[in-house]
Amino acid sequence: MSFILNLETATKNCSVALAKDGITIACKELATENFSHAEKLHVFIAEVLVENNIQYSDLNAVAVSQGPGSYTGLRIGVSSAKGICYALNIPLIAIDTLQLLAQQLTIKSGMILPMIDARRREVFSAVYDRNYIQIRTTQAEIIDENSYQEINETIHLVGDGAGKFKDTLIHSKFVFHNTIVYPSAKEMSSLSFTKFQNSEFVDVAYFEPFYLKDFLLVK
Repeated sequence: MSFILNLETATKNCSVALAKDGITIACKELATENFSHAEKLHVFIAEVLVENNIQYSDLNAVAVSQGPGSYTGLRIGVSSAKGICYALNIPLIAIDTLQLLAQQLTIKSGMILPMIDARRREVFSAVYDRNYIQIRTTQAEIIDENSYQEINETIHLVGDGAGKFKDTLIHSKFVFHNTIVYPSAKEMSSLSFTKFQNSEFVDVAYFEPFYLKDFLLVK
């Protein structure tokens, strides 16, 4: 039996999930325009543990969203995850933020294009197939009407970044899904458990978030 604490703070959503053997058993999250991470993260951690009668000493690992996303949000999440791992001498697991967003969609064909708003006409994005295998590298890109011409399949868009481009990406191959959704810790559970089983850990001392760009506060 393994308990993994999952932390997602890369966007406006401050999200904490407790997982048992890869299954989410509790989740606390709040998405606000003003970023509540500094105030809410440790409150949510305490609540999911207390409400499920789990002690810090019961945790086997901590998983954290590695980015891309908000510089400040990522720093808060990674610092908290490192602190818990140091104190308990347990491993740290890093999960790609855009993969979490992609996994909120289930499709039978085509590609999944998760987008995180990076202000103005720019987004953090990647392309995944229907099995959530990444087939295009993560990028910070400016979107226009010529974007994604090289993809001939249906493109399923998800995330708060996608909503900005409904009037730009008007080709029939673009299908917009939930454009007000954010990455969530509850999608981390199966991914972090697989990495835990395979001992895919990052160095607690030297791990840094994947900022992708220089300092950028996503608003």
